[in-house]
Amino acid sequence: MISLAWLGSIILFSVAMSGTPGPNNMMLTASGARYGYRQTLPHILGILGGCVVLFVAIALGLGAVFERYPGVQWGLRLAGSAYLLYLAWRIATAPPPNLDRARSARPLNALEAAAFQFANPKAWIMGLTLTASFLPAHGSLLVNAFALAVLMELAAFPCVSFWALFGRTLGNRIRSDRGWRIFNGVMGALTAACVILIFTD
Repeated sequence: MISLAWLGSIILFSVAMSGTPGPNNMMLTASGARYGYRQTLPHILGILGGCVVLFVAIALGLGAVFERYPGVQWGLRLAGSAYLLYLAWRIATAPPPNLDRARSARPLNALEAAAFQFANPKAWIMGLTLTASFLPAHGSLLVNAFALAVLMELAAFPCVSFWALFGRTLGNRIRSDRGWRIFNGVMGALTAACVILIFTD
């Protein structure tokens, strides 16, 4: 039987973790500003789906490997940092939208966004904490882990959507090429700054 206190705690945890600034939300803000919410939706769904897969994998034993072998942690940190810096560079150097049509620019697709979660330290922290704090002790481990991960991401959906919509609102207010270059530079710098979080515990 599901406890309302247990359910409420998971929702609050999801909102606190997915609603605060981090690599995903910085990229969603930039994408929402540049492409709008509808075109950013596959990026959002990729984040949610990738987190579900990651959280289930952590519950089934990947988390123990991650905690037991520091080399795995450092490998993920380095890979995540390199990819994050690449994405930050793409954001910061993107030309204004009206000059970018010939380059066929596009937001991250669902698969790219999902894959990034395995190199995203914030997603690992969420998964490890979720599994340690909320995974039921009785019943099928796989079923419990999947249900918990889906519940977590259902609660996260409006939170990450907020950042994309926030970006769209900002994008609607930018009227000049200079304004876009400043915005892109700031969002690229904020995305790159998330690397600092990767190497701080």
